[in-house]
Amino acid sequence: MPDSGTAPEQSGATSTPPPTRGVHHLALTTEDMQMTTDFYVNVVGMPLVHAMKVPPGVGTGPGNRGNPPYEEIRHYFFDMGNDSLLAFFEIPKGEKKQSDRDDIGGMQHCAFTITPTKMEEMRARFDAAGVEYDGPVDILPGLVSMYFKDPNGIRLEACCQPAEEDNPKVIGSVLQTKAQAASELKSTGASDEWVQQMTANLPD
Repeated sequence: MPDSGTAPEQSGATSTPPPTRGVHHLALTTEDMQMTTDFYVNVVGMPLVHAMKVPPGVGTGPGNRGNPPYEEIRHYFFDMGNDSLLAFFEIPKGEKKQSDRDDIGGMQHCAFTITPTKMEEMRARFDAAGVEYDGPVDILPGLVSMYFKDPNGIRLEACCQPAEEDNPKVIGSVLQTKAQAASELKSTGASDEWVQQMTANLPD
């Protein structure tokens, strides 16, 4: 996976910087934390950085601010590179059904930035562990991805830019011009004023 550290500077799509600085952590769910930890540490290669149980009262008590409604469940964090975290809550077995990634509001998949060298290392680990995957496949000009699922059935993607080698530029890899984006936005039936507003920060 991407090496930890500060992300390289790159030109963004906006003249005014967005209020956020990227992903702090992405929180997912499992009903088997040992299985999940083994997969992300030993197969994907994301180091475990924090293992805890949610404090009492934060699950079903008044201190809950959006946590799963179960008391003192496991909550683990993994380093997914560039100072961002992948986190899991362990839901008690049998309490929840398997999610459908195409449900409205669901997570269709999660894509990780990866360098070409790390992608080859990951492929070797997948082959050794018997993990099925699709790819590498070309998804956009200059972008190559490999798709796989974790043991919970979560759809994941490792995405790299071969020409950029160890210095991927994520926003730059998908950045469109005003005209390119406007062509699609108009198909929503929105007003020209709205289309112009949405594309104001894109390059000509």
